[in-house]
Amino acid sequence: MAEAQNSPTSGFAAAGGPPPVGSTTAGSIAVAAESTVATRMSAPPSFDVTDFPVPHGREEEWRFTPLERLRGLHDGTAVATGEGVKTAVEAPEGVRVEVVGRDDARLGRAGKPVDRVAAQAYSAFEQASVVTVPKEAVLTEPIRIAVHGEGGAAYGHQVIELGAFAEAVVVIDHTGDAVLAANVEYVLGDGAKLTVVSIQDWDDKAVHVAQHNALIGRDASFKSVVVTFGGDLVRLHPRVAYAGTGGEAELFGLYFTDAGQHQEHRLLVDHNVPHCKSNVAYKGALQGDDAHAVWIGDVLIEAKAEGTDTYEMNRNLVLTDGARVDSVPNLEIETGEIVGAGHASATGRFDDEQLFYLMARGIPEQDARRLVVRGFFAELVQQIGVPDIEERLIAKIEEELEASVG
Repeated sequence: MAEAQNSPTSGFAAAGGPPPVGSTTAGSIAVAAESTVATRMSAPPSFDVTDFPVPHGREEEWRFTPLERLRGLHDGTAVATGEGVKTAVEAPEGVRVEVVGRDDARLGRAGKPVDRVAAQAYSAFEQASVVTVPKEAVLTEPIRIAVHGEGGAAYGHQVIELGAFAEAVVVIDHTGDAVLAANVEYVLGDGAKLTVVSIQDWDDKAVHVAQHNALIGRDASFKSVVVTFGGDLVRLHPRVAYAGTGGEAELFGLYFTDAGQHQEHRLLVDHNVPHCKSNVAYKGALQGDDAHAVWIGDVLIEAKAEGTDTYEMNRNLVLTDGARVDSVPNLEIETGEIVGAGHASATGRFDDEQLFYLMARGIPEQDARRLVVRGFFAELVQQIGVPDIEERLIAKIEEELEASVG
């Protein structure tokens, strides 16, 4: 494994420059361990698409993304069609589901777009879906949101709001074929608990770019589990900010990147108030020529955020030659009064010792490899907490493994 672990200090290379000291390159594996925290964007956040120049790929926030494969989402040439995406919401009794216009005051509260695609999505959607869980409601069944692509381009906006001390699980399931740019907002009232599972199980040609903004109330808990399998290009940008002290955020993710796929996850946890916690853990497996996974993990501890406790980790398992990983954990600390902060990144191939151990006990090599990969993902799958979704994802992992070790 190529490993990078860092203590709570600040000091970063210039944005867009060469890989920093300590990065590792081994054949088809590339790991960038420390770089500029991407919280200092080239343009300030804005709802107006004209505030963002058309990216050219040299910008820090776009340097890993193959712009030509965005199919016009980045430059405004992607035109929404009525057959782009269909959304259906199934919610337990007591949950309010609404379709609202652009002028609804509940839109945009969790955060502004931070790049041109997110701003384009905000400027172009016609109607938004708002799901509201009333205060103190404790749901025993998940809210299920099915987003199915029907071959066209679309711009979307989704808001999920929990009242004070409400508890809910939300599953957002992306399937089919589409060119989709969207913003998703999670607004948690004081003491609320929300778990969101976002599944990207697109068809092979789909393109999906989305910004996820979570605003966490006082003493509220937010868990995000992002699962990415399908699509030609998927680029997700989960972001977290806190509206009161005592908030907790857990951001988990797993991805399986096949030949030719580009899967990019860019995270920001902004510790902007005191005495909050965050934990980030993403794991990915890659196989096949030109499989490319990108993980950017940014944590910013602002000067006023005393008492912060945070950690972020990314692990990648490269199953075949021809795959590439770019993993960039970033930590910026503006106060010395913290509980703890750190980050780690590791990328490598199968652990020969693990394989030897299993094979020495009579397990065939192919079965041993499957066990190693299933064990690699197991702790994150268990975070989902929805049995049918967990079973589906385990089956999907097995299906993916058939191509590499079957």
